[in-house]
Order: sequence, then structure tokens, then C-alpha cells
Amino acid sequence: MDHIIYTAMTGANAAANRQAVLSNNLANVSTNGFRAELATYRAVPLRGDGATTRVFALESTAGHLDTPGPAQRTDRGLDAMPSKNAWFSVQSLDGSEGYTRNGHLEVSTDGTLVTGNGLPVLSSGGAPITVPTGALLTIGNDGNISAKVGNQPGNTIGRLKMVSPTPEDPLVRGGDGLFRPLSGEPLNADDTVQLQVGVLEGSNVNAIETMVGMIQTARQFETQMRLLQSAESNDRSAGQLLSMQG
Repeated sequence: MDHIIYTAMTGANAAANRQAVLSNNLANVSTNGFRAELATYRAVPLRGDGATTRVFALESTAGHLDTPGPAQRTDRGLDAMPSKNAWFSVQSLDGSEGYTRNGHLEVSTDGTLVTGNGLPVLSSGGAPITVPTGALLTIGNDGNISAKVGNQPGNTIGRLKMVSPTPEDPLVRGGDGLFRPLSGEPLNADDTVQLQVGVLEGSNVNAIETMVGMIQTARQFETQMRLLQSAESNDRSAGQLLSMQG
């Protein structure tokens, strides 16, 4: 059997995986703070007896595109966009600390400050922020949150925990869509982070570039499938020749 079927199969599998990544990126083109996932693959020579004439296509972890998305002004008091490479700290569903760039905040029915998808936002002390009933919230550029009830003076009820990852301990995307340090340890709060209030960060996915990549990947997949069909045809022809000689 021609070994081309194995090399073509790895190429088709890699193309299918890249198509899935690109499709997910395109689906999140309107998701606030979304970071485009990168997909790459590399050619690995197939070692064995004789000359190395075959290569396998293997996936290579590339992480995510770390450039910020466009700033979108909303003029909403509970929308905020962190400066530079800073991230909001939230409590994930399993209770661990995760990080997101989505600064669309709101108050839940139980009075907890949460993200748009319901995750509690953490304070600089690492705990969820509880909002007094009927309070009007104000987010300062330094991350301090003030609550004003009725005609009473406003009081600071907490400060958003903002973190700034370092190249030595970069963030990686988890299966729940949140980011966490490669070391697995929670990052310390960065009190120097400034926020733009009334602004949200959009997705950094380039829709046109992603669609072009999907078309190119589809063609690569078709090429690998044609190679498989050629190998099948060659195998069938070889079998017919052998049966005639027998």
C-alpha cells in the first residue's frame, strides 16, 4: 500500500483542525475582548529505512493573537476597557481565578458585580464585589467602584482587580474561554492600570483575513483528499495488474 495515504491523511486532518479554529474565530468577530486563536502546523520528516522522502503534517501550538481589539464607545457607566495589556479578574465556574478583556459589567439579581455572561468580578482582595441594593455605581479610571444610594454620599465598595501578565508567565486560553497564567498561579493585582470608562474593546479578529484563510484551508483539504483518491486509484490498478499476471 502506498504510504502517501498516511501523509495525505495527516495533511487533511491538520487542515480540518485549522478550519475549526478559523470558524470559531469568525463566530466571535463581535465578541467583546475576544482574542483570535492561532493555528499552525509544521512538516515533520518521516524517518525510516532509505531516503527521507515523506513528511507528516502535525499541529503546532501557537496560542492567541495578543493585539488589542478596536475601542468601541458605548457611554455606559459600567463598560470599561483596560489600558495596554491589562486584564479583568473574574471567578470562573469552578471557583478558580480567570482573566478576560471583556469589560461589560452589570449587577446580578443577588447584588454581585458580574460580567455580561454572569461571572463574578473580583476585587483587588480577590473576592467578589457586593453592591448595595438600589445603588448607583460609578467606575473610576483607577478601577475604584463607588456606590451611591439615594441622596447619601457615594462610598467606595471595592476596587477592580486588574492584572498585567509578563512574558515570563504568559496567559493561555482555557477550555472555558478564560485566560490563565501558564504557571497556574494567580497573578498579583497591578494598581497602575488605568481604565477607559464608557468604552468596550471589540474582538481582534479580522473577518476578511479569516474568511480568506478559510477558503485557502478548504482548498488545501481538497488537495489532500485528491491525493488519497490518487493513491486509491493506483492501488486498484496495481491489484488488477497482479491479478492478470497470476
